[in-house]
Amino acid sequence: MSARSTHAQSPSSRNLRFAIDSLQMKGKSTHRTARQQILAEQRKKRPVSPHLAIYRMQINYFTSPLNRITGSILSGGLYCFGAAYLVSPLFGWHLDTATLVAAFGSLPLAVKIAAKATMAFQLTFHGINGVGHLVWDTGSRFQRKQIVSQGWTILGLSVASAVYLVVAL
Repeated sequence: MSARSTHAQSPSSRNLRFAIDSLQMKGKSTHRTARQQILAEQRKKRPVSPHLAIYRMQINYFTSPLNRITGSILSGGLYCFGAAYLVSPLFGWHLDTATLVAAFGSLPLAVKIAAKATMAFQLTFHGINGVGHLVWDTGSRFQRKQIVSQGWTILGLSVASAVYLVVAL
């Protein structure tokens, strides 16, 4: 009969087997910790893969997160204003068109220009960049030069259209 056999073992022999197994496991965990320490030391000596800071920054490094940021700001602003408009009668707020136009009209000129430019750029950039993504969805313009030229075109058109919206409206 083997030592691991569970039948015909007295309680004291089972306790002894448990104690031996526990000691063996403790020995393994100590051994495993030593192995992990050796491995950790070896990992410190490995070559580190290149960091993003060594690469030349390209336009798509900025346009991709900017597209997400502008989309989040635009949608978040829309939801916040919509919720405020819905609860405004409960709190006695006046968010009707006449009040908002009068409030915006009373702002200093520099603040009005900055607010209009901020909103116009976000809206035009997100819209034009969305068209760029639709072009990519067709499977075209995936070469590096095309992506870079498309990024600069999107940025230029966004700035030009934002300036037009600020000046013309």
